[in-house]
Amino acid sequence: MSCPVGQESLEKLKQFIDNVKLQPDILHLPQLAFFKDFIESFGGSIPKMSTEAKTEELPEEPTVEEVVNLGKFLELDYSGCVDETDPVDVNQRMGDPDKEISEEDCDKADLKRSEAMSEFSNGNFDKAIELYTEAIELNPLSAVLFAKRGQAFLKANRLHACLKDCCRALELNPNSAAAYKFRGRAYRLLGEFEKAAQDLRQACNIDFDEETDAWLKEVTPNAKKIEDYRLKEARRCKEKEEKIKLEEIRKAKEARAQAGNQPEAEQADSEPGVDAGGLPPGMADLFQDPEILTAMQDPEVAAAFKDITANPASILKYSTNPKILALLSKLNSKIAGSGVKLPEFFGAPGGPDFGPPGSGAAPTGGDYGLD
Repeated sequence: MSCPVGQESLEKLKQFIDNVKLQPDILHLPQLAFFKDFIESFGGSIPKMSTEAKTEELPEEPTVEEVVNLGKFLELDYSGCVDETDPVDVNQRMGDPDKEISEEDCDKADLKRSEAMSEFSNGNFDKAIELYTEAIELNPLSAVLFAKRGQAFLKANRLHACLKDCCRALELNPNSAAAYKFRGRAYRLLGEFEKAAQDLRQACNIDFDEETDAWLKEVTPNAKKIEDYRLKEARRCKEKEEKIKLEEIRKAKEARAQAGNQPEAEQADSEPGVDAGGLPPGMADLFQDPEILTAMQDPEVAAAFKDITANPASILKYSTNPKILALLSKLNSKIAGSGVKLPEFFGAPGGPDFGPPGSGAAPTGGDYGLD
């Protein structure tokens, strides 16, 4: 069976597939909805937009020194790059974005654009820039005019002016293939190969043409070195983070194992605000109760508990303190099933009744003189 597609079309398809592998997010472009449907019709699925997972803070732009050092480290080929000594163009007029544009303004801008294209074809790039500027002032919301003036700036080797115009064109029309194309070329000439490749790929995806494809092939070797390096660095950082997390988990497990080997009284002592010295054997588990633990975080309650533990008769001092009474009632209910009464728990033969848990009732009866 012979292939129904010509060799040239197959090459373009292969180039498109390579671009998708490098930049799968493009499958979410509205223009490629048909291709997405095609993949899904065979049971395939499209990966989610990578930007959804990168909504934290954006990485900082690398400094010039970092870019130069990286280029040396990766042995990038900078042949053909231009060193633009004066990147700022103070005379670059962008028009008034709030201007109300009339039909007459649009017609005049189209005439200026035609004149500018004629001058551009004759190699008069500065004159073309001047005419495009006049057209932009008439119609400052035309993405085409900014992209075309960006092309003229590119030809005149005014690369940063080209970047500024192309960025403005993309603000007005995010699907401007021309703006991506000329901005990508400007980035390439400035030695920013990664950005160049991203823009040129996007231009090819929106509206493929031979010149854009040739520029992309030219920049791809350098861009690939940078992209591969960044992937390796990302993996290395992730492995380092995972190693740190595993080490923290290991240390936490060791700490828990050591705590599990301590005597029960010592474990109770280790709780914040709890002094469990003198507890009868088997009573340390009382301090695993969340309510008791919370109560013992109060310095006043912790101090009172320590005082009562050392001298059970000191309960008298706290007979009107609702926080202390609430704790003692809770303890009374917790140890009720053990056969030990609260006063005996504190080393006394008999004592006051603290009422039901949480009642806050003052103690009555017993050997503490509270009748």
